[in-house]
Amino acid sequence: MANSTTQFFNTSAASHRERETDSSTSRQRRKKAPRFAEIAAEAGVSESTVDRVLNERGRVSYQARDKVIVAAMRLGVRRVLPEMWHGLRHIDVIMPINSTPMFQRLDYALRRSIQMLDRHIVVHRLTLKRDDDVSYAKAISSPPYRRSGLIVVGDSNERTLDAINEALGRGERVVSMVTELPNSLYVGVDNCVAGRTAAHMIGKLTRGKGRVLLLRGPYGAPDHEQRVIGFVRELKQAHPFLELEIAPQDTKDDADVCFRLVEASLNRGPLDAIYNTGCGNLGIREALRRRNLLGKLVWVAHEMHQTNAELLRHDHINLVIDQNPDAQVLYALQSVLSDDASSDLPKGNAGHTDISLFTMANVPEAPYTN
Repeated sequence: MANSTTQFFNTSAASHRERETDSSTSRQRRKKAPRFAEIAAEAGVSESTVDRVLNERGRVSYQARDKVIVAAMRLGVRRVLPEMWHGLRHIDVIMPINSTPMFQRLDYALRRSIQMLDRHIVVHRLTLKRDDDVSYAKAISSPPYRRSGLIVVGDSNERTLDAINEALGRGERVVSMVTELPNSLYVGVDNCVAGRTAAHMIGKLTRGKGRVLLLRGPYGAPDHEQRVIGFVRELKQAHPFLELEIAPQDTKDDADVCFRLVEASLNRGPLDAIYNTGCGNLGIREALRRRNLLGKLVWVAHEMHQTNAELLRHDHINLVIDQNPDAQVLYALQSVLSDDASSDLPKGNAGHTDISLFTMANVPEAPYTN
C-alpha cells in the first residue's frame, strides 16, 4: 500500500512538473507576437495594409480592414484591435449626361445590376454635365458619406484626375469605364483592338482593294481616337492597297454631319467601304439610299442598339462591333467591391473585356435602346 501511495505522489509530481513546463513553453510562445508579415500572409493583403489597419491610419477599404482584423484574431494578437465594419458600403458611379445609345445601355445595365447586390451595398448614380469640371471634382473628392469605392464613366481632365488620386489616397477602389484613367483599374474594351478588327474585316470583304472612308467620332474622346489609331495602323500594315480617306472633321455623333461627310466623299469618287467609329448611322444610310448604294459597299459600325440592329437585318451594315455594357458593368461592380484596396490587384489592361461582333446572321432579338 505504501509503495502504491509513493507511486501516486511521484506520478503527481511528474505531472505537475510537466504542466509547469507546458505553461512555461506556452508563455514563451505567447511572448512572440505575430509580425505584420504573418498577419499579411494570413489575411492575403500587404504589410502596409496591416500597418494602416492595426494603427488606425484610416486609408484602407472596409473589406481589407475586416480581413486584417479576422487574421489578427486568428493568430492571437495580444492588443486591442479596431472594430470590424458591419455598416453600409457606399459606391459612387459618376457618369456624364449623354444621350448616345452606349451610355443609355450602360445606365440601364447599372440599374439592373444594382438590384442583384446585397442590401448593405448602396450604389449612388450621379449624372453630371460632361464639361462641368468643378462638379465632377467635388463629387469625387467630397462625398457626404464614407465611400468605399468609385466608378468613373468617361474621360477626365487634370482637375478630376487630382480628385481621383485623393480618393485613392483614402483607400477607395477606383474603377474607370469607357476611357482608361491613370492609376485606376480600367474596365472596358481595348479600343485599339476594336479599330484593328474593323480594318481587318473591311480588308477581307473588299479583298484589299478600293477606297475607304473613315468617319471619326467626337474630337477629344480617347475611345474614338484609339479606334482610329488601331484602324489606320492595321489598314496600312495588312491592306496597303486600300485607299484611305479620313473625313476632314469629326461627326459629333450627329446624323446630319455624317450625311454631309458621306455625300462629299461620294462626290469625290466611288466608295468601297465606310467605317464609322461613333453614332449618326441614319445619316450614312440616307446618303447611301439616295444613290442606291445600300448593301452595295462594306459598312462597319459600333454598338448594338435598335437602329444598328435594323440596319443589320436589312443587310445594309456588314458588321457591328459591340462593347457589351452589361458585362462591363458587372465586372466594374465586382472590381470595386473586391477585397483589397491597397495595391495588390492589377491595374491597367487587366480589366479589358471582350468585344462582341454582330452580323446579319446573329442579330439579337432582344430590344435595344435607341
